[in-house]
Amino acid sequence: MIKRTYEELEPYFPAGHFGVTCKRYHGKDETGASKFWIGVSEFEPGGGADWAYEDNPLEKVYFVLEGEMTVTDKDGNKYVIHANESISFPPNEGRGLKNESDKPAKMLVIINYPE
Repeated sequence: MIKRTYEELEPYFPAGHFGVTCKRYHGKDETGASKFWIGVSEFEPGGGADWAYEDNPLEKVYFVLEGEMTVTDKDGNKYVIHANESISFPPNEGRGLKNESDKPAKMLVIINYPE
């Protein structure tokens, strides 16, 4: 059993992301989790992530903890995800992501590792 607290997490800044601080709770490097990783991303107003994952075979789940995030699909459709709501993506489904509000947003991110 491994307990992790927010205060001990190290920030990282993934490519293609802007106005966001990411921290990983569990994963291969952090706790030895081998099937998935879980982290939290904190988006400033206007922060987000460029179009990505269209060529990525991993499943993803985003769960908004605070604020709201706007997710855009390949056809330009927008989905606003509010606190206590989630959105999931099958393998190879791309997405754009942005905090279009004037308040910070916090999102839990869960992604599997390839087998």
